[in-house]
Amino acid sequence: MRIFLLHLTQVPPELIPKISPVQALSNTIWHSAKSVELHTLTKIQNDQRITLRNLANQFQVDCIFLKDDFDIHQVKLLAFDMDSTLINIECIDEIARQVGKSQEVSAITEATMRGAITDFSVSLKKRVHILAGTPESAMQTVYEQRLALNLGAENLLMQAKKHAWQTLLVSGGFTFFTERIKARLQIDYAYSNTLEIQDQTITGKVLGPIVDGQAKANFLQHHAHALGIQTNQTIVLGDGSNDLPMMGLAGLSIGFRAKPVVQEKADGSFNHVGLDGLLGLFD
Repeated sequence: MRIFLLHLTQVPPELIPKISPVQALSNTIWHSAKSVELHTLTKIQNDQRITLRNLANQFQVDCIFLKDDFDIHQVKLLAFDMDSTLINIECIDEIARQVGKSQEVSAITEATMRGAITDFSVSLKKRVHILAGTPESAMQTVYEQRLALNLGAENLLMQAKKHAWQTLLVSGGFTFFTERIKARLQIDYAYSNTLEIQDQTITGKVLGPIVDGQAKANFLQHHAHALGIQTNQTIVLGDGSNDLPMMGLAGLSIGFRAKPVVQEKADGSFNHVGLDGLLGLFD
């Protein structure tokens, strides 16, 4: 099995000898100062993964555990969540903040993302209902004043184009934001939820089917099929429990500053490097 160690600037050399007592290594390859590939002699057990992740975290290093059948050079599709993955905020929470309803909405969002609330559709409808009467202009204010791309987003999307990867943005958020991010980063496809707007005011309703966790997985499968590839030729990045269905289909799943439930199940997590840390797997 292969493990990648990734760091923003320099993987500390003193980390490597500390790994061997946990997992026997057959080879160590320094691709760059920021990217080290380890080959293990045996399959890594779950308790060993946890130990290695915790050890690496002490050195601000992220661990990525590659499946045996995953080949990054065969990847054709890169899929992202948006809120708190590609961008720095949960948009619905920031809309609520504009009208003094942040605490009520954020509590539901947080419980949903960590998996305490399991029905995303019900959660979203509750939160959107709270926003009834909010001026549509609040979304523009959030986009202009609160929203920023997460570290490494622009570089990763630029490099994805060079590798001829198709890019897919699948979000439980809103089209107002996904369409702008899609255009800004030249993403190929974007899917999200549509807020009903009447008289320039959010009505508190969502139009059409809700993009929940299963819908995200369905969109990933649809585009993989359209490209004539298997889902193990895809990479998925997300942070919340509603990303797990599509992450479970991917050849490589990465949690970005993710909730514990996602970090437990993903192939790796970026807690220190930026989104473009993924490029370290090419070095």
